[in-house]
Amino acid sequence: MNIVVGVTGGIAAYKTVHLVRLLIKAGHEVTVIPTEDALRFVGLPTWESISRNAVTTSVHEDVARVRHVALGQAAELVIVAPATANTIARMVAGLADDLLGTTLLATTAPVAVAPAMHTEMWRHPATQANIATLHERGVAILGPAEGELTGGDSGPGRMLEPEQIMDAALGLLAERDLDGLRVAVSAGGTREPLDPVRFLGNRSSGRQGVALALAAADRGAEVVLVAANIEDAVLAGAARHPLITVERAGTAAELGDAMRAASEDAAVIVMAAAVADYRPAEVAEGKLSKESGLLESIELVQNEDIVASLAARRHPGQIVVAFAAETPQDGEEMLARARRKRERKGVDLLVVNEVGWDRGFEALENAVQVIGEGGAVLARAAGSKRDVADDIWDVIAQSLG
Repeated sequence: MNIVVGVTGGIAAYKTVHLVRLLIKAGHEVTVIPTEDALRFVGLPTWESISRNAVTTSVHEDVARVRHVALGQAAELVIVAPATANTIARMVAGLADDLLGTTLLATTAPVAVAPAMHTEMWRHPATQANIATLHERGVAILGPAEGELTGGDSGPGRMLEPEQIMDAALGLLAERDLDGLRVAVSAGGTREPLDPVRFLGNRSSGRQGVALALAAADRGAEVVLVAANIEDAVLAGAARHPLITVERAGTAAELGDAMRAASEDAAVIVMAAAVADYRPAEVAEGKLSKESGLLESIELVQNEDIVASLAARRHPGQIVVAFAAETPQDGEEMLARARRKRERKGVDLLVVNEVGWDRGFEALENAVQVIGEGGAVLARAAGSKRDVADDIWDVIAQSLG
């Protein structure tokens, strides 16, 4: 695929080097168009070396080929990362006094921008109005994330990580085979409070569930994403997607209520959240102390099996997909557990992935197998969580007929 990557004058430009590298490794042809200010942060030789293409900022080079128009016409996707407040304003105004500006005006390809700026600049009414205008014009806004910024301050304005930008941008080109479909997806991990300070929980970051929601929306589905204790940075892309509605949940009971409501008119239910199996029988009003001895023995009660409940009450034609995180080292044992779990829960498809201290949870990549009727392995998928999400939706789409 022919991809143009525009780079503007922000410190986050150093991260775009990795983005270009990821795109090249994935087999894409990448042309980098930096602004003059961008070259103050990362020099021209770096961009040429990493992209393997000539790089310029000027509209006065390669004039015979009308380069400032040709690049935009040939592009199948344009990514601007980082997109500064100044660049976003210039895009809205349609300014075209450099190669990036002319390319953006000349292209009919999907355009994605990854904002990066200080929190005050991001929140300024002018920036917010410009973002809204770009959104109305069909430009995909990727982020920003919330986190530590240059200078030591923290807040919304941090550019998304290169892997997130690549997955979201490439998702703009996904086949829209789910147009008009309504989908309910759960993601993250539930937390069951012991007292105002402590909880029973798990290590799920929610990345796989969020990737599933984004993949479905990029293929045209209307998605309700029930997010259980997911960081804003992980949710950023989904929260801005026009086809995704994000609803927050904390405990298993809250997630169950939200998923039942979201599932009423959904054609597909995907339960990717890691739900606590048990909760404390009683929640203390104050912090439990060692002196009280109450921490030594905590009575637990079993939570509702949400996915089994959703499967039992599904309407005709509705597809229910469950997830199972397993730790066995033996692959056959893991599949055997997955097959038993699929039958026990009564779901149509079960996605099983092996987890451990350094894989599955909190990782950027995943490896799964999709189990269908009769225990058949319908698909094996590995790679970024977005790649895995796309492969899972391929199987679901086939099931929908």
